[in-house]
Amino acid sequence: MPFTHWLARLRGSTLPAYQLIPELIAEDLQQGRLAPRERLPPLRDLALKLELNYTTVVRGFAEARQRGLVASRPGLGSYVRGSFIGLPLRAGTGAEMTMNLPPEIEEHPALRALQDSAAAAIAATPLHDLMRYQDFGGTARDRSLAAAWLRQWVPEAAAERVLVAPGIHAVLLALVSLLVKKGQSLCVEPLVYPGLKAIAAHLNVQLHPLEMDEQGLRPESFEAACRSAPVGALYLCPNLHNPTTATLPIRRRERLADIALRYSVPVIEDDAYGMLPAATPPPLAELAPELTYYISGFSKWLGAGLRTAQVLAPTVATAQRLAGALRATTVMASPFINAVVADWLEQGHGAEVLLAIRAECAWRSALMRERLGALGVCTQPNGFHAWLPLAPAEDGRCVAAGLAASLQSLGVAAVAASAFSTDRQPPEGLRLCLGGALTRDDCGRALQAVAEAVQADA
Repeated sequence: MPFTHWLARLRGSTLPAYQLIPELIAEDLQQGRLAPRERLPPLRDLALKLELNYTTVVRGFAEARQRGLVASRPGLGSYVRGSFIGLPLRAGTGAEMTMNLPPEIEEHPALRALQDSAAAAIAATPLHDLMRYQDFGGTARDRSLAAAWLRQWVPEAAAERVLVAPGIHAVLLALVSLLVKKGQSLCVEPLVYPGLKAIAAHLNVQLHPLEMDEQGLRPESFEAACRSAPVGALYLCPNLHNPTTATLPIRRRERLADIALRYSVPVIEDDAYGMLPAATPPPLAELAPELTYYISGFSKWLGAGLRTAQVLAPTVATAQRLAGALRATTVMASPFINAVVADWLEQGHGAEVLLAIRAECAWRSALMRERLGALGVCTQPNGFHAWLPLAPAEDGRCVAAGLAASLQSLGVAAVAASAFSTDRQPPEGLRLCLGGALTRDDCGRALQAVAEAVQADA
């Protein structure tokens, strides 16, 4: 029976039971007997199991809540929150820290509004309507609301050119298969989203890495590629680039758009992070609308598991062709998810949560600059990930890989540049993420672990 293994410890300890309860929760997290988001039994039931006074158990869980180990929410009861540092998962697997996850604002009222709205949206829709096969791209309502949402960043977004898809990754898979023909290459940044590397390998597509500096992709490198090799498309992440955090200035965007237009090269604009800053330069979809597929989604500000994205195609005809490619690879987006997201957008809950996430990202970005600024960390004011350049080792070993492995063993979200490299010459650097389930206290502990690890390796 869960928690009965606490009995012997409680009986044999000299500590008061309310002080020992948080320690027992922390131990169960470390050993994988408890997992983040796991629901806890009612405290009265737990008091009976542990042969303790109910007030003692309440006091013990209050202590655990102060330490960030558990949380509670009306209607859901208490659940495990867990500590970020050193947190293993069940079955002995290490915590997966390679995903770039946005912060989770557990206690914010906007998140509760999302939950209530989701339940209402499902309850108000006939169940069979959510379980029937639907044509790809979402309903007319889904596309209309998605287009209205996208017009914050692409003013000319029109519903007839918008498709609702099951995640940005699915859109990238379909676009690469559609745009890059045999014998052509896909132009990319030298450091790129690892999922795109996996897609290229799966489709046997040759990646053509371009040059990049602290401001992002260098347009002259793109033009040189267009002159020297058959290019199927250009892929880029223009805002809060993953992993370097660079945001392309408007002059470079204009030059890239001009080159794409002169050589008739389609552009895949992956704007997964573009909604986090309060303002960004105009997207390439505005500068070269005839060629650009603009992709946005919810994974980098609401939750990666939501698996929903919007793609704006250059024309109605290209949207239809893309819908065919997406249908072949993913069949359709989930009607359940589409219905929920449409309600969130229609009622304004999405905008409320985005404002809250921006504020939380601003706090975390400022903390990264404060704690790691002396080490040369690169951040953006509203980003939740950072790029930490490292000095090469004199003995030739890969500094970043060793540090990443060491930090990941502590549960710190650090990924070496090699995971993103497309030119087999990765710089020495780490991408650090202060998102996911970690609390603000966890952020401080994670950054302290990074600083100590870098200094110890120097």
